[in-house]
Amino acid sequence: MATAGVLGGTFLAAIETTVVAAAMPTVADQLGGLPYYSWVFSAYLLTSTVSIPLWGKLSDLYGRRRFYLWCVGLFLVGSALSGLAQTMPQLILFRALQGFGAGGLLPLGMSVLADLYTLEERGRMQGLLSGVWGVASIVGPVTGGYVTELFSWRWVFFLNIPFGLATAAAVGTALRGRASAERRPVDYAGAVLLMTSVTLLVLALSRSGLSAGAGGDAWVVPTYAAVLGFGMLLYRVERRAAEPMVPLDLLTDPMVAAIAGTGLLVGVAMFGAISYVPLFVQQGLGGDAVEAGRALTPLILGWVVMSVVTGRVVLSTGYRPLVLTGMICVTAGFLGLSRIGSQSSVWLLRADLALMGMGMGMTMLSLVLAMQNVVARRHLGVATSFGQFTRSIGGAVGVALLGAVIAGALPADETPSAAEMTNAIHRAFVFAALASGLAVVSATRIPSGLPVDLVHPEQRREEVPEEVRRQEAGEA
Repeated sequence: MATAGVLGGTFLAAIETTVVAAAMPTVADQLGGLPYYSWVFSAYLLTSTVSIPLWGKLSDLYGRRRFYLWCVGLFLVGSALSGLAQTMPQLILFRALQGFGAGGLLPLGMSVLADLYTLEERGRMQGLLSGVWGVASIVGPVTGGYVTELFSWRWVFFLNIPFGLATAAAVGTALRGRASAERRPVDYAGAVLLMTSVTLLVLALSRSGLSAGAGGDAWVVPTYAAVLGFGMLLYRVERRAAEPMVPLDLLTDPMVAAIAGTGLLVGVAMFGAISYVPLFVQQGLGGDAVEAGRALTPLILGWVVMSVVTGRVVLSTGYRPLVLTGMICVTAGFLGLSRIGSQSSVWLLRADLALMGMGMGMTMLSLVLAMQNVVARRHLGVATSFGQFTRSIGGAVGVALLGAVIAGALPADETPSAAEMTNAIHRAFVFAALASGLAVVSATRIPSGLPVDLVHPEQRREEVPEEVRRQEAGEA
């Protein structure tokens, strides 16, 4: 039952991402403010990103159950308020609240599964988690498009409520988390500094144009300087903290460092595709909201299929070959997208997106399993959250950067034509391909070897008793 609840929470987070992506072009038209388009995504990604380490650390210290329920509750309140928003600034604010709760749904869910299942079982279970994510992501764009066309974009947020209530009921009644017997102070100073640093970084990126003559406003340079200052202060605080929000000591492990660097770059590509492909289809290629929603289906299908396959073969192949192959596929997919125009075959668009999805399926699952396997069981929450944190940081930065690339390529004083919009988004896709190519280079640093040879020694000695696993999984 606990496993079913976790899968329900994954469905909740997944359908939210894709439903909103499909509806956003219509939202921007009705509420106005195309320049705020990227901030609807960035606000969500920002708060979900900065809250990830906090949820992971608290769950390690005090158990998963209570904080998972808190995350669901915050997510639902933010969803309801987003559906009631009357202006783009209001929507951005409520999406930020929604994101704060969403920050714990996926990493805590993955941590629960890592608690309940062994090394040999994790690949299949995390593959199942990806499959649920994929099903929701396939349903989400189509649902978002139809709901927006037939009813109102507001219902794409209200749809979260029944799923969230069912998830909370399942997890609340079935999960019996084990809290650490050791009580240590939470690094709230680090959490505040982390939130401040990342917020300023995304703000600076969103106000910066990357083309000639689009240098942003006068506050950009001082904001970047503030990012550097708060970042240095964060580093000093984290070095002294007993339980740091950013686990600097984990970065000394070559596997963890390689996963973090690769995940950061993967996040740029992943969230760039999810956020801007619907905009490309609707405003660049002239499609409607339903077509924009359907555009992501090949990507998600490729992701689901390769996640399931990866979960079954990773024990015999190792992590590095799968990550390298996956990121090469993603890079090729983005380069293909950058050459698609209004006269191109729709099947070419679908093929490029399917290739990207297959690459992401191989890469994302391999990175999650690798991070969970190379740390002690008592650090599963913070390590899983840290891996998700780096990918989300990449996503928040990537959405802002790609938004800046697009804004810098568009005329400032007139409504852009379809050709101008297509050219601007093409530039963003080339930028995402560059990030994916850098991820290929980063992935070469992931140590080779089979998972059984790379697993942390303490995990071999800390198998969860069968009766405890059965109770927490809701089987007893």
